[in-house]
Amino acid sequence: MTSRQLPPNAYTDAPQQHPNLILGSLQLLFWLFFRPSAWRNHLKRIDPILDTDSSLIILLSQGRWRNLALWRLFIQGFFILPILPNLLLGLVVWALGEPIANIAFRVAFGVAVGVLLSVVLSVEAGVAVGVAVGVAVGVLLSVVGGVEGGVVGGVEGGVAFGVEVGVAFGVVGGVGVGVVGRVVLVLGVVLGLPVVFVAFGVGITINSWRPVLSFPFLILWNSLLYRLDKGRNGRSSCLLRFNSAFWDEWQRLYLPSLDKHLLFIIENNPVEGEAALEYLTTSPQRWAAQAAQIELDARSLQGCTDVEAIRNAHRSLVIDELRSEVTPLLQIFSGISENVDAALNQASTYNQRLLLRDVADKLNLQLQNFARSSDKYTIRFYPIIKSWREIVTKYIDELAKITELRQEIDSPYITGNPITLEQEIFTGRDDIGLRIEQLLRDRRRPPLLLYGQRRMGKTSLLNNIGKLLPSNIIPIFVDLQGAPSSASDHTGFLYNLARDMEKSAKKQGVTLPSLAREVLQSDPFTYFSEWLDKVELALEQNTALLALDEFEVLDNAIARGRFDEQDVLGMLRHLIQHRPRFKVLLAGSHTIEEYQRWASYLINVQVVHISYLKEAEARQLIECPVKDFTLRYEPNAVERVLQLTRCHPFLVQLLCAEIIVLKNEQDPSIRRLATLADVEAAIPEALQSGGFFFADIQNNQVDATGQAILRFIAAQGEGTIVSRQTLLQQFPDADITFNLLLQRELIEEVNDGYSFQVELIRRWFI
Repeated sequence: MTSRQLPPNAYTDAPQQHPNLILGSLQLLFWLFFRPSAWRNHLKRIDPILDTDSSLIILLSQGRWRNLALWRLFIQGFFILPILPNLLLGLVVWALGEPIANIAFRVAFGVAVGVLLSVVLSVEAGVAVGVAVGVAVGVLLSVVGGVEGGVVGGVEGGVAFGVEVGVAFGVVGGVGVGVVGRVVLVLGVVLGLPVVFVAFGVGITINSWRPVLSFPFLILWNSLLYRLDKGRNGRSSCLLRFNSAFWDEWQRLYLPSLDKHLLFIIENNPVEGEAALEYLTTSPQRWAAQAAQIELDARSLQGCTDVEAIRNAHRSLVIDELRSEVTPLLQIFSGISENVDAALNQASTYNQRLLLRDVADKLNLQLQNFARSSDKYTIRFYPIIKSWREIVTKYIDELAKITELRQEIDSPYITGNPITLEQEIFTGRDDIGLRIEQLLRDRRRPPLLLYGQRRMGKTSLLNNIGKLLPSNIIPIFVDLQGAPSSASDHTGFLYNLARDMEKSAKKQGVTLPSLAREVLQSDPFTYFSEWLDKVELALEQNTALLALDEFEVLDNAIARGRFDEQDVLGMLRHLIQHRPRFKVLLAGSHTIEEYQRWASYLINVQVVHISYLKEAEARQLIECPVKDFTLRYEPNAVERVLQLTRCHPFLVQLLCAEIIVLKNEQDPSIRRLATLADVEAAIPEALQSGGFFFADIQNNQVDATGQAILRFIAAQGEGTIVSRQTLLQQFPDADITFNLLLQRELIEEVNDGYSFQVELIRRWFI
């Protein structure tokens, strides 16, 4: 396949006029008849005023006579074009035996007399009509100024119209009389008026019936071009440009095989093909561009022969611009591609297999849906989704074989992102689920706050809370750290909020009505409230738990002035108080008291504290995080993990993940048993790989005094209790800082002193 430079003006709606005066005149006639857009663009190039005022006489009288292109257009339009048909008729008369001298004399005399009489009569008629219209408009608009302006405008317009029409008809009439003679003149007087009306009717309706009459001939012409292009294998220059779709803008009937011709050119000559595709996208034959784009997408998806190609497929799909019946199908493939990409981004082969198995299940479901459909596009895409399923399934089997061959330990631990609904490693939190359920049944409908330190598992709990609640409570999770709080105005905020709610509900098997951004433009909160009415109907007898994670990010957006406090928080308060089908749960690492603006809107907030796992839950996370986990721990190794992490969910996963990395580097004979020495050896790697967690504590959760206190306590050694008196001697007037460190669950009071709560955090501050 070769790429060539696109010839000038090919597949464009603004071609240049031919430099020859006669040929350029014929080209103008062609544009007027077939391509009005080319005529308009030509006028704009000559003089911008022509786009709004087409009177050449007025433009030339205004001093624009220096514009040579304007004079050229004047000569072509008023002299050459009217003369050309009559000259052709003169050739016919000459062929019949009329002497050339007689024809020439009659032409000269006829043009002179015809122009003179036509101009005089047309100016008189134009002025009369213009004055009459001007007076009428003037009387309607204003009594004095309107009449005066109407008369002046009518005279000017009438003169211009009369001169133009007079010149044009004078030339036509003069040449016609000169060529044909007096006999035709007499017939013209008798039959002229009916002929004028017939010609006028034919003229204004020609673009209605001419495309139908010419359609069979265009089909033959376009088919010939297609065959010639195929015979030349798309070599330069492609004949597609001569297809009637590119020069007949009035042809709205579907031109057969245009999409196939377009695809052929795109494959063999991409430069011309892309230019033709761009032109057709906005033409009456846009169906061909759409059909070609769909086929191109299908071929692109069909070309994905491995998981790497599938994971990147969504980046090349253009779905929003297509807007056709194939859009839902492309959205399915785009979603599958994104899911495969997310799976392959997992650090461990275990999590890759876990997420890919979920993708394979979705592919099986879609394959069944495709098999039941008789839609032409579904039939076209059926082999593609079948191929994708085979590719993904085969890759899952390959991962399993590689793992078994190497006797590697699959790591199920998630340390970078929250645990999603699909990942089975989520452990415990039954007590918190029960507490939330009890509060949701409270008739007072209080708002809830899930409060806990960072990386305590708040988002993971919200992702999996549906497993802990009754089936009639539908969790709708919205991450305020994402699109909603990053919007620039209320319309964007509410649109993103509704979109995230719709996506989350869909994961729970509930379909909510969609909300278009355009609907919110004029009155966002009113239309969002109406959308919530529809959501309540869709919920039927169920209750929606609207979980808003990272509410502090929304507060920052309000503080910066992007959103109005009263509008946004007032909307939340109204939702809590007046929509019984909705329960609101906020989640964050701060209490409501720390954010006064929220406290004034959300009354009687019930706090659900999320902290360390229970010891039994932490043991399960260490020893049996998932089914068929192949690593075993010595008892003292498990105890040491519990001591180092204090059952902190993130730190348990962090340390255990590093233990697996360490074990996979050992000899297979000792690989699947973790000892106390393995735990100690994994600590430095855990501190390094979890640096973002520890750095956040140091840089964002405590001030300089707090850092100094933590370093001082850390230096005393593991499990050491530093007396309050000693600390106050070192850090006088630090009572507020001590309370903050206690609130952040970094230190704890033991007897009359303080010590670190978590040994791994202490080691970071040494």
